[in-house]
Amino acid sequence: MTPSHIPRSPDRRPTSAPTVHRSPWLRLLPGISSERRGFVLAWWGFALTFGGMRLLTWLIHIDVAGIGDVQAGGVHIHHYVWGILILAVVGAAGLVERSARARAWMGLAYGVGTALIVDEAALLISLEDVYWDTEGWVSIALALAVIAVVGGVLASTRGRRSPGRDRDDT
Repeated sequence: MTPSHIPRSPDRRPTSAPTVHRSPWLRLLPGISSERRGFVLAWWGFALTFGGMRLLTWLIHIDVAGIGDVQAGGVHIHHYVWGILILAVVGAAGLVERSARARAWMGLAYGVGTALIVDEAALLISLEDVYWDTEGWVSIALALAVIAVVGGVLASTRGRRSPGRDRDDT
């Protein structure tokens, strides 16, 4: 407690009121239920990561200065490996954490990890690096189908939050 003879700084607030931390996802996606928010973020994460990886790999492909493959011991590490690791972490986190905030973050990470894998689906199917070959279009077609189908399902089901919900987003 501050003694009464010491003036209080104008920017200091009394500590008696609890601080409520609203989820950034609640502000970004108002009206979306906490159960659905993870799915919406997974879709966004998938679409943006797929587009970003295609751009990044194209920049590597055309030899933009300073951008190169990730390698370990001279071996190229394909980005599906990072996707598998992200999905493993999301799976483990899902076993222990189920709050609305965690579901949102896990949804986003799930979309990112899935996009990293789907972007190299043609490689995983043919077991050859066909990323820039005609066979590589399988990955693009699959990713666009996922974006379209999941986006269509999300748009057509339009889950809305009921009033007073999402109090667990702290």
